[in-house]
Amino acid sequence: MQVAHLDVHTRLAPDALRRRVNDELPADVNVLAVHAAPHRFHARHGATERTYLYQIARRRTAFAKPFVWWVKEPLDHAAMKDAAQRFVGMHDFRSFTDDDPDEKSTTVLIDDVSLGEEGDLVLVRIGGSHFLWKMVRRMVGVLVDVGRGQLPPESVDTFLREPSPVPARVTAPASGLFLEHVQYGDQGPRRPLRAVTRVG
Repeated sequence: MQVAHLDVHTRLAPDALRRRVNDELPADVNVLAVHAAPHRFHARHGATERTYLYQIARRRTAFAKPFVWWVKEPLDHAAMKDAAQRFVGMHDFRSFTDDDPDEKSTTVLIDDVSLGEEGDLVLVRIGGSHFLWKMVRRMVGVLVDVGRGQLPPESVDTFLREPSPVPARVTAPASGLFLEHVQYGDQGPRRPLRAVTRVG
């Protein structure tokens, strides 16, 4: 659900423009749809919420390895859900990013952190106003360590209250992270929590 904008003067219909753009793009980039937008539309600044999905595999997988983080230890879902709700609200996420708080605000509004299960996958959905570099992966890393019993759920409150090196040490790998949705204005209710890939 990545969104981009392009300022272009053309008489091509949106679908014809999509085909022409795709002809010029590398094979691993594909434009799914093109829509005319207001002149002042900006793909990044106009977004009201972004939603990320992180996939944790509870068993080893041969084919889905690039799309999940395999966690071998059992996870306490109740403890993870307790910890997840502590992220919701407006907080200072300086412990969860490498961004310099002197150069960029590290205060972020988190609207929702949901946990679900689909087969052998544990799904973590995080929605917020915007995100800092490595922030989602560090949030997931902390949730997993809470699930493993290595951190108490209350540690989230501590990391949000004062700088800590712990979230950086438990950063989840990039393999399980997906940008799930970018919202512009009021686009209705959230979609059901579903996996991007199956564990095979």
